[in-house]
Amino acid sequence: MERVLRAIRAEQPAAGLAEQFARAWPEYRRWYLRDGPGARPMLDECRAALLRYMPALLPTWERIVSGVGGGDLPARFLSLWRPRPFLTGCSQAAWTRQSPYFLVRNYDYHPALWESVLLWSNWNGRRVIAMTDCLWGVLDGTNDAGLVVALSFGGRRVVGVGFGLPIILRYILEFCATTEEAVDVLRTVPSHMAYNVTLLDASGDARTVQVGPDRETCVLPLPHATNHQGTPDWEEYARSTATLARDAFLAERLGDPSESAERFVERFLEPPLYVSEFGRGWGTLYTAVYGASGAGQVTLRWPGQEMAHRIGEFAEGEVLLRFPG
Repeated sequence: MERVLRAIRAEQPAAGLAEQFARAWPEYRRWYLRDGPGARPMLDECRAALLRYMPALLPTWERIVSGVGGGDLPARFLSLWRPRPFLTGCSQAAWTRQSPYFLVRNYDYHPALWESVLLWSNWNGRRVIAMTDCLWGVLDGTNDAGLVVALSFGGRRVVGVGFGLPIILRYILEFCATTEEAVDVLRTVPSHMAYNVTLLDASGDARTVQVGPDRETCVLPLPHATNHQGTPDWEEYARSTATLARDAFLAERLGDPSESAERFVERFLEPPLYVSEFGRGWGTLYTAVYGASGAGQVTLRWPGQEMAHRIGEFAEGEVLLRFPG
């Protein structure tokens, strides 16, 4: 299977996203309405949720909605308030043993369901580079303060009232500069599903935050995460994704004093972290390495291939990727 990864520059929220939205909207619309139109919140509720929990992001949402053509249904979808369930499998870890600090992560998903966009933006006085989901949500990314974020599914089937986590990470990168500020957001803005968020800032402060609609937010002094929260309660998913084995591997490598930063990054392109069983609907779509500095650098890696960008030197472009199956 082939996918084209696009690096897109959007100086303003209403610019640069219309083409991507037109390309992705038919499939997103089918996904959003799969349970019937009445299962999704009405526009007034979506707006009220943004106003209550992330008011600083409300004008950005309004400009993006206008920029893609407006409309009730796109506006509801783009709010990411009470969306349909979605889950991924990921491995992520922050390297803080010595400077330069960085966060490296694998994003595991099905290629056909991947948005495949790396977006540069400057919407609220802070430059951001992020891999996107739902047009403007964030799977992983960094800003010009050196804050880095990455999400992984928490391995629990609970679905509740809250936002899709990618828009919460967008809010964090738009308005936060430190791990502590990001933690405060994750404590106050509800997530509709269980996720693990690994954070790293320019000072080397790395933490993993476990969020979910049915539990208090848990902040752990851990620089790594896979796809469970405590003891797995969805055993079939835990086995199929080998989340415990991947987590133990990350902890072992981070705790090994002989491990170098270069070797640690290389391991994300190897088993058990790298997954290539696309025939089962699951595989590593990219490895992202984010440096925690004001330079805001990101290198996307695949076996034998990579793409590098900096916040101050971002050029639009495309790369063709081929996945087995």
